[in-house]
Amino acid sequence: MEIRIGIASQSMILADASGTPIRRYAISTAALGAGEQAGSFQTPRGRHIIRVKIGAGQPCGAVFKARRPTGEIWTPELHEQFPGRDWILSRILWLSGCELGCNRLGDVDSMRRYIYIHGTPDSEPMGVSASHGCIRMRNRDVIELFDLVAAGTPVRIEA
Repeated sequence: MEIRIGIASQSMILADASGTPIRRYAISTAALGAGEQAGSFQTPRGRHIIRVKIGAGQPCGAVFKARRPTGEIWTPELHEQFPGRDWILSRILWLSGCELGCNRLGDVDSMRRYIYIHGTPDSEPMGVSASHGCIRMRNRDVIELFDLVAAGTPVRIEA
């Protein structure tokens, strides 16, 4: 399996071992575009792997803070209480860069930047750049992807 993320197309493909696409998803990457620098709020490019899967067994819409479930389930009312919150919902696939000096170690380390593939409220747009650096997905899509991939799955992010 391999995940291919297109920043320009705001799309994700899950491909099988032979490279054949088996799933396609609309996504949302960083509002500020592509970039690897810590603090840039941009989506890093290059080769990554899924280092850690977080959230197995959590309900759809489960809210995460610092990679831990808060016990909350996202609702429009909860959203109104915390309007500026960057909602991380349902599942987290934490990415680790594989290219030294590009997306691994130093000021460009994707894992230290807490770059995830994660769920977001279904009211948030997909197919447009709107995140703070992570790759956002619909909750049902990130749950499906989470169940299909393993830790160590390659992820390629292209501009």
